[in-house]
Amino acid sequence: MVTLVAIIAALSLIAYNTITIFVIQPIGALPEGRTIIMRKLENSQFIDSADAMCERRVGNVNLICRAVTLGSVIKNEDDILMKLPYSEFLYLRSTEGVTYSSPSSKK
Repeated sequence: MVTLVAIIAALSLIAYNTITIFVIQPIGALPEGRTIIMRKLENSQFIDSADAMCERRVGNVNLICRAVTLGSVIKNEDDILMKLPYSEFLYLRSTEGVTYSSPSSKK
């Protein structure tokens, strides 16, 4: 039993350090949104989104930052392991509970 717990803990630690759950909020180009399981990018967190990355990098969410961030994620098609439906729960986890309905706005 202890061995099983150790194996599960080791696999969880490996996953936490090597993958990102990237959430794409519903936007005009992708109205249904998307959750992507992918290999971890250089500056990504375990649960992340374009809006959260923009907030960390430039201090706000704007259309240019969001587009550049999404573009850099999507261009790495080989790094995408799985595509899932949008999860608002995960999006809110990535943004620490803040919803960005349109660039440069917080709700």
